[in-house]
Amino acid sequence: MKFLSIRLVVLWSAVWAGWVLPAAVQPVQHLTITQPGGMPGLPLLESICKRTNGIQINWTGPSGYYQVLQASNRLTAPWIALGPATNLICTATITKLYTNAFFRVSGPAPKYAGSQQCLACHQAVCQYETNTLHTSSFTDPAFKALGGQTNATCLPCHTVGYGLPTGFALTNHAGYYSYTTNLAGVQCENCHGPAANHVASEDDPSVRPRVEIAATLCGGCHSASHTTYTNAPTYEEWSTSGHAAVVPAVLADMAAATNDIRTCGACHSGSARLALLNGQDPAFTLANDYNVAVSCVVCHDPHETNSTAPVQLRNPLSSTNAIHLADADLASLAAFTNFYKTCTNVNLCAQCHNDRGASYTNTDCAPHHSMQYNFLLGSVGELPGGTATFNPSSHVGQPGDAVESISGTFYLTNQCVSCHMPAEAAAPGAPVHTFTPAYTVCANCHDGTEAQAFLTPDLSNQVSFLIFTLNRWAALKAPAALQTNGVVAWEYTTPGGLNWTTGPGGYVTGWTLGGPVTFTGPSAAGQALVPTNILKARYNLYLVLNDGSFGVHNPILALNILDAAQNWVYQELEP
Repeated sequence: MKFLSIRLVVLWSAVWAGWVLPAAVQPVQHLTITQPGGMPGLPLLESICKRTNGIQINWTGPSGYYQVLQASNRLTAPWIALGPATNLICTATITKLYTNAFFRVSGPAPKYAGSQQCLACHQAVCQYETNTLHTSSFTDPAFKALGGQTNATCLPCHTVGYGLPTGFALTNHAGYYSYTTNLAGVQCENCHGPAANHVASEDDPSVRPRVEIAATLCGGCHSASHTTYTNAPTYEEWSTSGHAAVVPAVLADMAAATNDIRTCGACHSGSARLALLNGQDPAFTLANDYNVAVSCVVCHDPHETNSTAPVQLRNPLSSTNAIHLADADLASLAAFTNFYKTCTNVNLCAQCHNDRGASYTNTDCAPHHSMQYNFLLGSVGELPGGTATFNPSSHVGQPGDAVESISGTFYLTNQCVSCHMPAEAAAPGAPVHTFTPAYTVCANCHDGTEAQAFLTPDLSNQVSFLIFTLNRWAALKAPAALQTNGVVAWEYTTPGGLNWTTGPGGYVTGWTLGGPVTFTGPSAAGQALVPTNILKARYNLYLVLNDGSFGVHNPILALNILDAAQNWVYQELEP
């Protein structure tokens, strides 16, 4: 055990006796601080928290045994070990505490081996990983031309273990440089940590390299704060996006029901989705590890280059194959495996942003807020002739769907990415990971004088009028059993997301999208009393609202399903 790695001053007023380790069953720890080069080679303090019986110190570092030591603030104070050197979980609760104490954590020496040592056992992975851009990051001509091979600020992210005793070394021989060739480029140990101890004792689980899926690992290099490339704030952008956190309500659902880790986690939890993709059932393997967001490796496969998509994406950027991921497809690991095999050639975003098998016959809740891909393809919604199957928007961008623009014929060949990551669409590899729609890109096709400029307010008016007529049906035509105070007669049992306001007597007088839900919908028994026309009308209404684009994804479909919905309500209002 060596390498002094943490010295932390802690100010405290009381003194406790003894020390304990936390319980063995606890949430899985993930790297929470970005480090140049990826996985740190030395222990890294992540947090210190007050507990009822002391303080808890959390750190991260290479796999192996650690020991915490403490000293008082006297210059000659000795270091006192707090427990044996057998800490594998990188956290400790300290209950015997000096005032103004110093702490340090000693751990395994960072011994690097190089990816050639990994090849002997992990050939199936290494043979693909060696073809990625990571491997050539040190010898890349652009990197060499910028002087990166001799620039100490660049080497932590372009080599293995730079600056550590057994890591990459660069030596200047009177202007001629030599370097550790087997540790040049981004290799296995950048992401998994030093592996020489594992190579020497492959059956020892205590030194097995880590598998980290948190975005902070990638953020160590793909970040403006850790690179001289100021136009590469990939991690910072992702951190501000909706992908960076699990939706709180979904997190609560997964905590309450194990099965929700599979059904909700397939798209909301990065760890759950990766487990499914790797042939594991998250409902049984992730009881303490479902709170990882949709991180980088959910969309990018670090081990493989996919010839059908740039930047190691798991799936292509465009397709016209409609998918409808439903709970039945997540009922078991086998069900998901069979489902995924049929849609590996489907747009990457569509893997989660699809309608989840939505139907007007579902009376419990409104269609999920994820049907963007199906809306784009026109494969969702109810029309007079039946359920929409394929009424694609020109934004689908397939050959033959030509759009006249000020610059001539233009295709949105990258579909979602074209508008949500426009720089990525123009130059693959450019980071635009906020995923916020860039409306300026519309000018590539629309000069502002066309009908598109009036589409959103027109749809907004149609939505408002449709809600008005649905409320009129509820007031004048709804069965008596549904005419109860506090119930919106045409709503879903779990209201779809409209925030209702009321006037004297409890009558519904207005609405806004989002906010607290103060009303309920009819019970399951009451839903059986709602006419089919009203079921279809409300379904189409919530498709437009929950798609979130107010028609931009597919303006013709939006207009058609709203028109159909309005006509169905008119039929129910007739004498």
